[in-house]
Amino acid sequence: MHTAAARNTAPRPGPEVMAAFEAAKGFMPADEGLALYGAASEAARTGLPLLEVGTYCGRSTLLLADAARAAGVTVLTVDHHRGSEEQQPGWEYHDASLVDPEVGRMDTLPTFRRTLHAAGLEDHVVALVGRSPQVAAVWGGRLGLVFVDGGHTDAHATADYEGWAPHLAEHGLLVIHDVFPDPADGGQAPYRIYRRARESGAFAEVAATGSLRVLRRTGPGL
Repeated sequence: MHTAAARNTAPRPGPEVMAAFEAAKGFMPADEGLALYGAASEAARTGLPLLEVGTYCGRSTLLLADAARAAGVTVLTVDHHRGSEEQQPGWEYHDASLVDPEVGRMDTLPTFRRTLHAAGLEDHVVALVGRSPQVAAVWGGRLGLVFVDGGHTDAHATADYEGWAPHLAEHGLLVIHDVFPDPADGGQAPYRIYRRARESGAFAEVAATGSLRVLRRTGPGL
């Protein structure tokens, strides 16, 4: 596990990228973002793409893209851009400004594109617009990092894990967001896939920051 001293020496994005991160719509706090950036910087040194499940408006994508830019690799980010369960009208995380007035549904893709453009990171990201299991089914390459931050139902979290973890290269990093061991703190689906990964024998935990967990692939399997 990473110590506080190790985190203090971890790579950090430049101030302009952190400012863009802080300004972007999203829910990831800065300490978890820095932990994600550290994992992405390490994984990018493999020369393999980094993949994010759950783009939303691009807050965390900015950090992945900056790490990828430094290493000369690409970020793939997967989202249908219609919003997750808790972002629909009447739910806690609904943002009415993200509803497309013409079709009456959430559409986070324009905001995401503006976020990337403003930060000068468009050239380092490929946006895959579609549902995660469908995209995973046609993806054939290996990945240096898989960041799971999509839908928080058991069905969605399990599909993201089962769809993308098999593509993770040996020693690649699996990062899971919103891992809450205590049900009072949040939904349990990400925690359950985190437990599944640890208990599979295929992954070893290497870092924990807030609700963010970083695991390294140590063997085959799920």
